[in-house]
Amino acid sequence: MILKIGNDGVMTKSGLRNSAPLLDSYLSYLERTNQPFMTPGHKQRASLLDEGLGRVVDSDIPLFGGLDEMKLTKGVLKQAERLAAQLWGGDWVRFTTGGSTHANQAILLSLGKPGDKVAVTRTAHRSVITALVLAGLEPLWLCPEIDALTGVPIGIALSEFERVLPQKPIALLLTEPGYLGTLSDLPPLINRAHQNGIPVIIDAAWGGHFGFHPALPKNPMEIGADAFVTSIHKALPGYSASAIAVAKTELLNRARLEQGFESTHTTSPAGAPLASIDGVRALLELRGEELLGTLLENISLFRTRMCDEFGSEILLTPADFATDRFDPAKLVLRANILGADGLAIENELIPNGVRVEMADRDTLIFHATIADSASTFNQLANALIPILQRNIGPRRESSSAISWSIKPTIARSTRDAYFAESEMVTVKDAINRISADLIAPYPPGVPVLAPGEIITQEILDGLISAKSDGVRIAYATDSTLAQFRVLK
Repeated sequence: MILKIGNDGVMTKSGLRNSAPLLDSYLSYLERTNQPFMTPGHKQRASLLDEGLGRVVDSDIPLFGGLDEMKLTKGVLKQAERLAAQLWGGDWVRFTTGGSTHANQAILLSLGKPGDKVAVTRTAHRSVITALVLAGLEPLWLCPEIDALTGVPIGIALSEFERVLPQKPIALLLTEPGYLGTLSDLPPLINRAHQNGIPVIIDAAWGGHFGFHPALPKNPMEIGADAFVTSIHKALPGYSASAIAVAKTELLNRARLEQGFESTHTTSPAGAPLASIDGVRALLELRGEELLGTLLENISLFRTRMCDEFGSEILLTPADFATDRFDPAKLVLRANILGADGLAIENELIPNGVRVEMADRDTLIFHATIADSASTFNQLANALIPILQRNIGPRRESSSAISWSIKPTIARSTRDAYFAESEMVTVKDAINRISADLIAPYPPGVPVLAPGEIITQEILDGLISAKSDGVRIAYATDSTLAQFRVLK
């Protein structure tokens, strides 16, 4: 039960929160008696047909005819997006139920015309590659610097961007923060791009919490980016696949942004992800600094406990990198420091009820958010410490995963290779052939191969090694890597 108290907020069971028009509409719908003769077909009463099915779908409310009227006469989505624009500092904002994947695709479709070139970090997510294919844009790949001590990619150097400027890219696309929590030195990159009239788009899928606490990096719009994408369900407590796209339209075309978004979004958006974006926005606006402060305190205590037990190198910390170049909320455990196998540690954690965000031989990521508490961190430590103690072995030097270290050799345009005729060949016959597939260890889903790139011995060895270590190989036609799909 909610109680309206005015335009400034809503009184809930947990106290006052800022107005959230989509969330309020969602909750109000659940409180009414409804007899819908429209989609979705479950009509919020599938439990009458099957109890288990009903538990999944009976709280599913559509935007059209649910959160708003079929003709959107209430305008609650637009109201919520305007509030988000004010908070994140854009003049164009859209909520998506298709994750940062859809938001990336929408923005890339707005940039130019087929054949135009864009400067893109090689640590980009798969969704950026597919967006390049959809838009017909050609990537000018930017390879990250690798930290020699930790083997971690630490972002794109200004000199790397300047290397491709003579090829006249129409945009600069960066992934900030990276999957391991590191960031490029963004202000010089943004300034250099703007000196050349080039808009800067940031895939900040893992940085939705940025800008809401002084100990965290600023959000991309605060430091001059022209657009950014973030997942509300990753670093923030939103519904799965909820995300936002935020832009300023000085260097970007508003009509093209809108066209790109609508062309690729569902025409039947679910209400729960939309309402959760609105609710998270209200939560950040009212309590963001407080909640993130508590999270950072809990992370600090967890780090201290782990470092006291296993030494200061066991977890990456902001002190390992330049100022403001690492997300202090990121928990990355370096299994190689203990001589342990990260995948074996993951397998031992699962029976203890602990699921990790990512594990490979050298690294584990424990994803923490404001939904965690001192209790959940204690549970993690209590499960993890004895497992690590059992798995200590000879220390291994840090190495860089193939996802971060590969320098691609391009033989055909990404789009041409995507649509070209292809065939399957053995591993032996794949060397020096042109890949028709996008192939990436997952997580993180960063491509090792993209369509149009040469398959080298180094790439084969890296993928096969990751596969043999137990890492999932994603998106390949043959995920066993017994065969590769190549251009005829």
